[in-house]
Amino acid sequence: MQVERRPRRHRPKKLTNKSRKKKSQWQSKRQQEKLRFRPKLKRVKATSRAKAHQRPTGIVRLTDIAKVKEVRSRTGVGFGDCKKALDDAGDDVDKAIEIIRKQSAVKAAKKADRTASEGLLAVLVSENGASGAMVEVNSETDFAARNDHFIDFANKAVNWVLAHGDAEMDGLEEAREQLVQIIGENISVRRAIRFVSQEGEVGSYLHANDRLGSLVEIRGGDAVLGKEIAMHVAAMNPLVLSADQMPEQELQKERQIYEAQALESGKPEAIVQRIVDGRVQKFLAESSLLDQSYVRDPDTKVGDLLERSGATCLRFVRFEVGEGIEKKDEDFAAEVAAQLN
Repeated sequence: MQVERRPRRHRPKKLTNKSRKKKSQWQSKRQQEKLRFRPKLKRVKATSRAKAHQRPTGIVRLTDIAKVKEVRSRTGVGFGDCKKALDDAGDDVDKAIEIIRKQSAVKAAKKADRTASEGLLAVLVSENGASGAMVEVNSETDFAARNDHFIDFANKAVNWVLAHGDAEMDGLEEAREQLVQIIGENISVRRAIRFVSQEGEVGSYLHANDRLGSLVEIRGGDAVLGKEIAMHVAAMNPLVLSADQMPEQELQKERQIYEAQALESGKPEAIVQRIVDGRVQKFLAESSLLDQSYVRDPDTKVGDLLERSGATCLRFVRFEVGEGIEKKDEDFAAEVAAQLN
């Protein structure tokens, strides 16, 4: 008969005084490490605990989330700014929006000195083609110009100009200040223009990158011709409508440049004068719209194209984003410091 063996009991090893001391030290060290990584808790007074029970600090109550969303949808600013404004306004949505509007004006004033040379153009023509508007809205960076809020503001601006004209722009100031707070950059409506035609139509062109655009007023012809002439203006950048409209000061400046260049060749004065006259005529032909070669057909002048179509170009305007703005050269550290201030 086989006898089953019972499992041997594990008897704990008796601890000596030395081992007890080591174990105690090890446990103490482990406890200290736990405490080191545990966040420090501040002792809260009874009054503070009562307030915290009413409205826990840093925690948004479920009843507040709807209000925060409403403020954010009406202002476009960040969640944290909306929450802070609601706290300051005692959960009153209208007061919170008023606080944000005041903050927007202050931030816009602080950023007004920054150079805004990027941005986009917005162009709009009325349904009947009798009027058209174009605005240039600038930002500090190209990244900001692609922001949806920025694009919406540009569209709002061109609609405003089409309805009210380019002389009164104060109606856009509040929306501009709010956009500055949302994006964090200096935003400016640099220039705007409206054409209202009494005897013709307004044609427009906006390049695919939204940085180059033009308006033309055409009498006669059709909407297609107006768009074609506007595209030509954007591409060829004429300075005047016809050669006789060139300012005398501009003409004299070009003549002096050509004379200085021709005299350097050492040719006789009579020949130099003929060279200068030829270059001036070429400058006029290249700078006046009616004398330019049509961009789609270089063998045809724009004036001849209009004449064949029974149309007349009365005026035009061309905008290019950032033209004429002097950009400041700043190092990266200075740029970051400027944004933090």
